[in-house]
Amino acid sequence: MNVGLVGNRRYRPIETLLATMAAAAPGLGVRLFVEPDLAPLVPAQAASPIEGAPLDILFSLGGDGTLLRGARLACLRGIPILGINLGRVGFLATAGPESATETLRRVVRGEYTVESRLALSAQVGEGGEEFLAVNDVVIHKGGIARVIRMSVAVDGQEVGAYSADGIIVSTPTGSTAYSMSAGGPVVVPGVDAMVITAICPHTLAVRPLVVPASARLTLRALDPVPLPPEKLLVSIDGQVAAQLASRQDVTVVKAARPVLLARAGGGADSFFVRLREKLQWGDLSDRQG
Repeated sequence: MNVGLVGNRRYRPIETLLATMAAAAPGLGVRLFVEPDLAPLVPAQAASPIEGAPLDILFSLGGDGTLLRGARLACLRGIPILGINLGRVGFLATAGPESATETLRRVVRGEYTVESRLALSAQVGEGGEEFLAVNDVVIHKGGIARVIRMSVAVDGQEVGAYSADGIIVSTPTGSTAYSMSAGGPVVVPGVDAMVITAICPHTLAVRPLVVPASARLTLRALDPVPLPPEKLLVSIDGQVAAQLASRQDVTVVKAARPVLLARAGGGADSFFVRLREKLQWGDLSDRQG
């Protein structure tokens, strides 16, 4: 089995974790492939470059940000991704560093499940660059904090004008991220929908809007359009950004391929368990301390 590894070197346990996985891999019939940033941490004979490799699955070693970066790569390749959490919350990851070898062993034995998650495709400008988003597409301003006006249309029908700090279009996966912080609803991953959430709207009449995943969303900045150095930006998963020129549209649709999130072992770690344990969902009557 060919296993790819992406990771964040900022997390101190990663070097030990890589050494442990590299030592276990040959005995499990696993060939490891690592991204360039991780290559110096692994003996040359223990892993090969990930670029162009025929991978069966991708492991993410880090926090949710690392997993999102890896998930975009895995989605483009049509392979599942499994997260080993080295961060604090690790909402998307399903294993810890202490169980990495056992998780690898289970994957080799086929003892894992794959959950299909909706992804978004965002195009900036007519015929412009397209971006893949796992969590969200966000239109916001750089520079000085100031309200911007945006028009939102669903399948060509205008929803209305938004005066806000920005607008988030999120997947169900991303509904527990920036969208939730901005007051958006939590959407169960199996729901085929997109969420439109305004960031700090300048009116009480604007509320989050849930639309079918089959919809085509068009977002456009309205006059007065901010000019440099107060640039208008489109951010993808909080990691990739593109500048939005004056009167350019941002078109958001369901991506051609889903993100495949893998989980090894039993199904006890459900979405609702993670809501309770990671996000402290529910009342406080049964909490300790």
